[in-house]
Amino acid sequence: MSMVKEALRTDETQTNEGRTVAGIVNSMETLEGGGFLVRRPFPKASFSDFDPFLLLDEMGPMNVAPGEAKGAPDHPHRGFETVTYMLSGDMEHKDSSGHAGRLKSGDVQWMTAGAGVVHAEMPSAEFMRTGGVMHGFQLWVNLPRQDKMINPRYQEIPSARIPKATSADGLVSATVIAGEAMGAKAVIETRTPIIYVHYRLEPGGVVTQQVPHDYNAFAYVVDGAGLFGAEGERGADGQMVMFASDGDEVRIENPPDAKANLEVLVIAGAPLNEPIARYGPFVMNTEAEIHQAFEDYRQGRMGAINS
Repeated sequence: MSMVKEALRTDETQTNEGRTVAGIVNSMETLEGGGFLVRRPFPKASFSDFDPFLLLDEMGPMNVAPGEAKGAPDHPHRGFETVTYMLSGDMEHKDSSGHAGRLKSGDVQWMTAGAGVVHAEMPSAEFMRTGGVMHGFQLWVNLPRQDKMINPRYQEIPSARIPKATSADGLVSATVIAGEAMGAKAVIETRTPIIYVHYRLEPGGVVTQQVPHDYNAFAYVVDGAGLFGAEGERGADGQMVMFASDGDEVRIENPPDAKANLEVLVIAGAPLNEPIARYGPFVMNTEAEIHQAFEDYRQGRMGAINS
C-alpha cells in the first residue's frame, strides 16, 4: 500500500496536463450477502482502501433463473455511505428506520448510514418470479470524522432524473451520478466531494474528464478494453486503473480499431486523510469506536427491520 500512496501523492511540481497511470489492479471474485458472486478490485489483502473510497463491488452481469436471485439480508452499517447503481435487475431495500425503496435499471441509491442503520437489499418479488439479468455496482464512500454519527439519510434517484450527456461526435455518452461531466451536473448531494461518471465510448471515442489535482481518481472497466492516461496504458474488463496525482484531467480512449464499445466508471474524490478503523459493516476512526458500534448493534440501538 505504501507504493500506491507514494504514486498518488500530490506533487508541488504537477501541471495541468493529463494524469498518468499509477497502477492497474485486477479484480478478485468473492461471495457477498446471501451468496451472490461479485468482482471486487478493492479492498483485498494487498490494497485496503483508496481514500475516500472503501470498497467497489460489481455484481454480475449474471443471468438468474426464476427463484434463484440472491441478495443481502438484514445487516448493519455505521460511519460511511453506500452507493448502489443498478444497470439491470430489480432490487428492494428496507431498513430499521422504516425506509423502503426499489431500484430498477439505471437507478441510484445513495445511502448515508451515519450513526447506524440495519439494512436489507433483496431481489424484488417480481424479479424472483421472472428471473433475468442482474448487474449493478456498490461503492462505499468514507465519511469524515465529524459526519460519522449523523442521522441516516437516503437519496434515491430514478434513471430518468440522472443527468446524461453525449459528445458532439456522438461517440461518447455519460451518465453523471456525482460531480460534473461533459457539461452535465449531478443532482445528488454528497458529504465528501465526489465524481462518479459512467462513460460509454464507441470505437474512436475519446473523453477527457476534469479532476481537481488533490482528488484521488480511478477508472473501473465495466466492459471492453481501452487506453488510459496521458501515456495510453491499456486497461480491460474487470480492471481498476489508478491515476497518479500529476494533473487535472484523465483521458480515456476506445481506439478506432476496437471491435466493441468501452464502458468505464470514472470515480474520484477528495481524500479525508484520517485514521481508518474498519471491521465488516462498520468504518470508524478508532478501534474503540468499532467496539462501540458492535455493542450498539447487539443492544438493538440501530433498530430492526419490520417484516
